Amino acid sequence: MATFTPAELAYLDVEPGERRLGRLATITRDGRPHLVPLGWYYNAELGTIDISGRDFAATRKFRNVRHNPNVAFVVDDVLPPWRPRCVTIQGRAEAIDAPATGGEALIRITPETITSWGLDEGEQR
Repeated sequence: MATFTPAELAYLDVEPGERRLGRLATITRDGRPHLVPLGWYYNAELGTIDISGRDFAATRKFRNVRHNPNVAFVVDDVLPPWRPRCVTIQGRAEAIDAPATGGEALIRITPETITSWGLDEGEQR
């Protein structure tokens, strides 16, 4: 399992009320990529990216992960005037059913490779 640098963790740590979109790439049963923007959160306890939502177990991305756990995930933005920033994660995902006590199903991504740039002046991984 790859671990995040302090700069990557700072970038992934969003202020309360702020949301940053990520993009999740999964693989369909016929081997085609499926890419979707979505909400996410960093699970500090496990060092994973967790993704969930309404009726999540019924989504194509959830089914894709059940079939093939290899995924890519990216969070990025651009600061003015032109300073792109990005954290890209490649790893294995787990499709976790909703708990019997309530709540939603989720996809949990365990990073195997992390690449980032633009987080600190001159820093790139």
